[in-house]
Amino acid sequence: MKKKLFLLILSISLFAVSNIAQNADNDSLLNLIRQDKQDTLKAKHLIAYARNMAYINPDTAIILCKEALQLVTPVTTPEFSNVKAGTEVYAIELIRLKAIGSLGNCYFMKSDFFKALECYTQALKIAEKLNHKKSIAAYSGNLGNVYSLQGNYPKALDYLSKALKINEELNDQGGVATTLLNIGSIYLYLEDYEKSLQYDLKALKLSEKTDNNKVKETVLGNIGIIYRHQGKYEDAMKYNTMAFDVAKADGNKSGMGSQLGSIGEIYTATKDYTNALKYHFKSLALAEEVGDKNEIALNLGFIGELYMLTGDFKKAEDYLKRSHELYKVIGVLDNLAEVQSSLSHLYDTTGRYKEALTHYKEAMRIKNQIYNEKNEKKIVQKEMTLEFEKREALTKSVHEKQLAIAEAEKKRQWIVFWCVIVVLAVSVGFAAVVLRSLRITRKQKEIIEAQKNVVQKQKEIVEKQNEKILDSITYAQSIQQSILIEEDDIRRFLPDSFVFYKPKDIVSGDFYWFSKLDDKIIVAAVDCTGHGVPGAFMSMIGNTLLHQVVNENGVTSVSEILRQLNIGIYNALRQGTNRALSKDGMDIALCCIDYKTKELHFSGAQQPLYIVNDNELIVVNGDRNSVGGGYRLMNSDPMKTNYASHTFSLINNMTIYFSTDGYLDQFGGEHRKKLGLQEFKNLLLRNRHLSMQAQKSALIAAHDAWKGNNAQIDDILVMGIRITV
Repeated sequence: MKKKLFLLILSISLFAVSNIAQNADNDSLLNLIRQDKQDTLKAKHLIAYARNMAYINPDTAIILCKEALQLVTPVTTPEFSNVKAGTEVYAIELIRLKAIGSLGNCYFMKSDFFKALECYTQALKIAEKLNHKKSIAAYSGNLGNVYSLQGNYPKALDYLSKALKINEELNDQGGVATTLLNIGSIYLYLEDYEKSLQYDLKALKLSEKTDNNKVKETVLGNIGIIYRHQGKYEDAMKYNTMAFDVAKADGNKSGMGSQLGSIGEIYTATKDYTNALKYHFKSLALAEEVGDKNEIALNLGFIGELYMLTGDFKKAEDYLKRSHELYKVIGVLDNLAEVQSSLSHLYDTTGRYKEALTHYKEAMRIKNQIYNEKNEKKIVQKEMTLEFEKREALTKSVHEKQLAIAEAEKKRQWIVFWCVIVVLAVSVGFAAVVLRSLRITRKQKEIIEAQKNVVQKQKEIVEKQNEKILDSITYAQSIQQSILIEEDDIRRFLPDSFVFYKPKDIVSGDFYWFSKLDDKIIVAAVDCTGHGVPGAFMSMIGNTLLHQVVNENGVTSVSEILRQLNIGIYNALRQGTNRALSKDGMDIALCCIDYKTKELHFSGAQQPLYIVNDNELIVVNGDRNSVGGGYRLMNSDPMKTNYASHTFSLINNMTIYFSTDGYLDQFGGEHRKKLGLQEFKNLLLRNRHLSMQAQKSALIAAHDAWKGNNAQIDDILVMGIRITV
């Protein structure tokens, strides 16, 4: 289950609107409230007290905000749209704005995002009518935060971009720091750690200038998360502990709970499940104390997964179900999908396959709902808007001046031209000839212009057609990605492993496959005929057939899996006739890791297995026959086509690798040649002492360095697993 990143970050701008100039302690405010009449002054004191109570007791703060709202009557007159600062109407609406915004903050703290969204939207409308820019920036940022939690990143970036622009206009460094951090959080969620770190460092620098401990706490926590994902656990522990200390010094129980949860995840990553449970229970207790539903649901999910890892399936089911029900209420879809996947794994492990399939289908449905084929394009567009907005404005200004100068020069040249024509016409007496020539020239220009218009229209038609095709392929990508198991899910069963998957085009002909049946783990790396759309179609067929053979029919013999897969493709594509619709197939390397017998079984079709033990590397070649491919089977019976099985004893710390031919066949280097098998083997041996995630990074770096400016020629898939027995 992915760590919820945003509550570490998004809560920062909750109290950005500090227009009520009260910082009095709670006792003083209570005395004032008791003495106040039922008027706007009491409303101000109630709001100030609610702001002080929001982190400590959001339920009490909600009651205070609602009481304040009852003391101010909303203005509904037509003149409200033109209200000016300093008037009585303006003052009343400003108090109502603060009450509604503070109410939204309290709902946010309780993870009641639907009500928070309603309050922030209402507050933003009032702020825009009052033209109160500080409030517009704050509530635009808060709306961006809520949309981020709901997985609507393009809409979140719309609001965050608006908040950043206004904060820069106001020279509000604290607001700029908060917004930069919130934008960076989106890249952290998308696992673009380099981009996230860029925004974090900018925000950290501004937080130190403005002495903003909340931003500082969150930046430190985010850096800890980045280091944890990179496997730098000591650094991660250092930064998350520093973040906890900052939150504790501020009395911020919500921040303390988030950092304790992050520390629990570090222990989970290092397989110290006892300490992981300890810290997640501490985080859960603080979340329940402040009523933070999202943090409660998150910790319940993590505790459930930890119990599953330790074999206490009854407790695992109880905590995962509680997390599932709470996420359904608060509507955080991405985390809801992760809990559904965890329940599916639990029921699959305990043999409750019908329930496992139900939760698996629901997880896939939610993931497809979240994934929008236009999101990636919109995120890139928003990034360009945020990063280069000022530079583009300057460039536009310079460009407009250049166009004006060019236009003036063009007019001057035409004047000179016509003057010359007139002088020549008078001088030589050929005015008629000149005029006739000009008419012909004009007609030629009109013809040329008409032809240009036709060409332009044709170009626009082609571009629209290409755009529709691209949109369709991009949507197909979301479908293909939804069938691939997450690398993090594989690492739950094979902790020291990696998947380097890089399609050549938007969709891929390579895919990887994973399943766990009792004490056996089935892993496959598959290279379908072609790449792009044709390869993607074959990958969907291959994935479906593997699921049928292994998960539904319970076949775990690697040679039998390939035999049935071969027959399945043969029948599905009707490859037994001269009029076969497709003669395509796939190359595959497939392993069964049997922890009960401590044996490794391998069968391959045109794909090898690489085994590294100590300083020795051996290559186990697969059979020469591919799986499927009617042109190879026309004169033979597919029922009689068998594949060899190779068996090896499992040795602790031995590593196995799969690779399709995309990595080895990449052109590059000084002489623009293929990387080749020998250099690939050298890379595996050279990096064998590293963790598998570090080996992945090394393989990616080596590929990028070798490829240089050359184009990627094929889909790339490399998998690595370190055996622990």
